[in-house]
Amino acid sequence: MATLAALWNRWGAAKESGHAAADQYIRPAAGSGRLRSIPNEDVYFFVKRIDNSRVVRAADPGAGRTCWKFIGMTGLVTVFLIGLLLPSAYSLLAGHDIETLKVEQRKLLDEQASLELAEARLLDPARLQELARAGEFVEPPAGRMVYLNPDTQGALAMNAK
Repeated sequence: MATLAALWNRWGAAKESGHAAADQYIRPAAGSGRLRSIPNEDVYFFVKRIDNSRVVRAADPGAGRTCWKFIGMTGLVTVFLIGLLLPSAYSLLAGHDIETLKVEQRKLLDEQASLELAEARLLDPARLQELARAGEFVEPPAGRMVYLNPDTQGALAMNAK
């Protein structure tokens, strides 16, 4: 593969001195054993092994202050974001609580309605008369009934001074 410099030499030489010089440069003479030079063959890279095991890092007096500033600013930003998002989170939780209480209220109202219906069935006068007949409850005779008269003094238990 040709390098850019070699290509420039081939084409630049052809333009400057004519077509015959370019053919001579491109096609070496027959029997010539010399090769053209490899680009950068005169450059030598020496690799030296470096041992840093005895090197101690220099203390940076400003590094601790920088870290604490970063920690403080992170804390302030965190507190700011929490303060910014707290009202919306509180309203979300309050909405959940309200919906839970509405469901519980509906359940309690249904239960109250069913209990009132059961109470009305139990206090039905026809049912009470049947229970009285089944338990052989009879009305007392007229002579055995005592009616309390609230007009008489001392007939009623009252908290009077």
